[in-house]
Amino acid sequence: MKEQEKDEKLKIARHGLAHILAKALTELYPDTKLTIGPAIDDGFYYDVDTAEMLTPDHFEAIEKKMKEILNKGEAFTRKEVSREEALKLFAENPYKTEIINELADDAVISLYYTGDNFFDLCSGPHVESAKNLQNYAFKIHAVNGAYWRGNEKNKMLQRVYVYAFADKKQLAEHIVMLEEARKRDNRKLGKELKLFMISPDGPGFPFYLPNGMVVRNQLIDYWHKLHEKAGYQEVMTPIMLSRHLWETSGHWDHYKENMYTTKIDDVDFAIKPMNCPGGVLVYKNSPHSYRELPVRLGELGLVHRHEKSGELGGLMRVRCFTQDDAHIFMTPEQIRSEIKNVVALIDEVYKTFNFTYHVELSTRPENSIGSDDDWQMATQALQDALDDLKLEYVVNEGDGAFYGPKIDFHLNDAIGRTWQCGTIQLDFQLPQRFELEYTGEDGEKHRPIMIHRVVYGSIDRFIGILIEHFAGAFPLWLAPVQVKVLTLTERNNQYAKNIFDKLCNAGIRAELDDRNEKVGYKIREAMSMKIPYLIIVGDEEEKGGTISIRGRGFENKSGLKFEDFAARLHEEIDTKKI
Repeated sequence: MKEQEKDEKLKIARHGLAHILAKALTELYPDTKLTIGPAIDDGFYYDVDTAEMLTPDHFEAIEKKMKEILNKGEAFTRKEVSREEALKLFAENPYKTEIINELADDAVISLYYTGDNFFDLCSGPHVESAKNLQNYAFKIHAVNGAYWRGNEKNKMLQRVYVYAFADKKQLAEHIVMLEEARKRDNRKLGKELKLFMISPDGPGFPFYLPNGMVVRNQLIDYWHKLHEKAGYQEVMTPIMLSRHLWETSGHWDHYKENMYTTKIDDVDFAIKPMNCPGGVLVYKNSPHSYRELPVRLGELGLVHRHEKSGELGGLMRVRCFTQDDAHIFMTPEQIRSEIKNVVALIDEVYKTFNFTYHVELSTRPENSIGSDDDWQMATQALQDALDDLKLEYVVNEGDGAFYGPKIDFHLNDAIGRTWQCGTIQLDFQLPQRFELEYTGEDGEKHRPIMIHRVVYGSIDRFIGILIEHFAGAFPLWLAPVQVKVLTLTERNNQYAKNIFDKLCNAGIRAELDDRNEKVGYKIREAMSMKIPYLIIVGDEEEKGGTISIRGRGFENKSGLKFEDFAARLHEEIDTKKI
């Protein structure tokens, strides 16, 4: 069975289990009013309104009731009803009534029965009966508060979260992965390793500490070198631009709820949530000939987006972040080759970090701008480039940007999670809206095609992913402190200082710990900061003019010459060894 079919089968099963949970809750707590219960990435949830305050103490009883219902093997039966009949059936449930009243006049209203007595408002599809769900493994793991329809003005409901997988083995593996994820959480490690902080005075706005700035700057230096080699020119655009610009780009109508706005001299301005309109203005600043194209403009641009407080989390979801953006302006004939060039660049970066990835092609969303012909041409161009590269991809219907289709790159991290990072978006709309031009070979004015693309996605989120991928143990080239020199006794302080100075002169990020503490304590402290290499010096090393090292992965070596070790460090750094 293809992966996509497996995913769809699991999604349908999870939705069926959500109905089983709903039935169990109404049997255990008869006053329960059901709302919605969708399938999610690792299972499903159901939002319920019940007087019983559900806690972990209730989980076992609820799971037991679910298993009792499953063991009966009752059928899932679909029944279509009129609006009047549906409203009558759910007269005591204001949430279902609200949903029914919002349906279009010609909507098909269907119920699914589980057995003879329990039914729920649902469009399906479902498995044939509870028998088909008996081998699935599930576990209730949390109950959180959730406002009805996410609106804080509405009543607070209880959201029951359940893990659900095809069998017990997959469920157990998922739980182990989650435990590992908790250990790797970027918020936890970011604090322990002194990488970044989030202040109550700036929720969602990260502060980078000195260690975090080292990692950030290394990533930026790497980005600069790659993009210079690939023919990009770097620009910087203002952080705040006028409403007129955002109206022209379409963001004012399609993205305003996520934008921070203000007035300057009685004119509306917005802090940029994207860099693209600024890049468009840079291109438009001077005339262009077909001979110059493609024009590749790179920008490490700081953007701000108004995210809901409940969605913020460490570096993974923030309100300000730096996108490693680029905007490419080209002729129609150059589309395929430029997309291939960007894919090659993204592939090179991800391989540097030992990431594997999969690709998705996202098509036109409902809330979009532009003609059908433009969208068809843009989507076909992306498909053609992917086919030329023989890249496997999944089509993600309706998930494109409002101005064009896109290719998304989803990284696989060390514990099996996926993260959407790189994106290639093809845009016919902004060049039209801003009336961009180039002079063609025929001497006439033509409209360029535009690519928006990111590789890291955002530097901030990419750092968060790297923290969790490497569990804070960054490869040598990224590590805030690459080597720490430790002394066995105070007698060795000067020799240790000489070694430290040599490291610094060799361009190695080093620290010296010559405190009068037991060496075991100093080693444990340095290891907790996940420093790649420790140099330990005592009387024996000083007498022989050598060093002893302790590396990650239980490496212990003595009697080494400093020059040999320094050469090894430089080779690891230059090759970006993982």
